[in-house]
Amino acid sequence: MNIRSIFKQPFPFSCLLCGVTSGPGYLCKACLADLPWHRLPQCPRCASPTPNGQVCGICLKRPPAFDRTRAALAYAFPLDRLIPRLKYNGQLAIAPALGECLAAAVAPGPRPDCLIPMPLHARRIRERGFNHATEIARELAKQLDLPLDTDSCQRIRDTPPQMGLKHDARRRNLRGAFTCSGNVRGRRIALVDDVMTTGTSLDELAATLKQAGAMEVETWVVARTLPPGDVA
Repeated sequence: MNIRSIFKQPFPFSCLLCGVTSGPGYLCKACLADLPWHRLPQCPRCASPTPNGQVCGICLKRPPAFDRTRAALAYAFPLDRLIPRLKYNGQLAIAPALGECLAAAVAPGPRPDCLIPMPLHARRIRERGFNHATEIARELAKQLDLPLDTDSCQRIRDTPPQMGLKHDARRRNLRGAFTCSGNVRGRRIALVDDVMTTGTSLDELAATLKQAGAMEVETWVVARTLPPGDVA
């Protein structure tokens, strides 16, 4: 699918990055082309760069509960500016632009039965007033004509931030953080989030869904953090 064809809106916008009139999209043609699209050969399970797209050593040693990952972009400039502006400054106009980027990346592949955004704890939703993953997933569902399920999964533990924690500490931090109250038995589900770093949160949520009977769980993320020097 032509990436530019995804970015169509009924009236012209100012580009979120450079401010010029962007026509029918949230980003102008030049800024769209300059985004750090994640096109490197990558591990099919976690989207980390690997030679010839082989499964990475981490996923071989400890396979995640999710079956595959599809990442639109590398977490580099300007994503490292846009995503915090959405999450912490409430600039909600950024969410549909990110959703469109993700739609462009995943559109050529097979479709799941539904999308489930990464849930936030109720306290964090009260603080922010919204769930950024839900806002991204809302646009993604519209672009791809997929059902959006915001009710089946809940975050029941308000865990401390993952930033700065090592891998095993991240796992302990998230143990028992999610629950699934919906009927997901036999369903193919795509989890939607903004950024994948280690994938620990998505892994824990995928495990919760698998325990509830989901047949397949993949992760769709706007951006993947990559090792220094691996941004194409």
